[in-house]
Amino acid sequence: MNNFYHLCFVVRDIQSATEDLTRTLGVTWSPVRGGKLGDWEYSIVFSVEGPPFFEVIQGAAGSPWDATAGARFDHIGYWSRDVMTDKQRLQARGAPIEFDSCPYGRSFTYHRLDSIGARVELVDIAAQDGFLATWAPEGTTMPVLDLDDPTTDL
Repeated sequence: MNNFYHLCFVVRDIQSATEDLTRTLGVTWSPVRGGKLGDWEYSIVFSVEGPPFFEVIQGAAGSPWDATAGARFDHIGYWSRDVMTDKQRLQARGAPIEFDSCPYGRSFTYHRLDSIGARVELVDIAAQDGFLATWAPEGTTMPVLDLDDPTTDL
């Protein structure tokens, strides 16, 4: 089985969500950070524990992380050696692209899997060093998704 590196929840209130996860499951968090993608501002945080990590995002209405209809499990994240190739492979396997950040100068895509009501995220492996430096300074290199593996059923 391919190793995912995070599970993401989109929420209306990042503070409340992280406090709930801490109180109920004992999750500890890195500091919340702000970001912007296109016109959308968002807040993001990853658990200290991982991989797999918990990711929680609070995004603006209309953004890829819009939670105006309520908080939800949003996606499972994988590192990709080649996002351009892997996104085509996922599409061919029935996981259409729901959002592509490449036109915004970033290197991740979200692919919808209606059967689970969530998305699969591909993140370029070139971003892993920055991820580790920001979110998991003591962390080690994580594996990439292998869509050539005949046991992969994505």
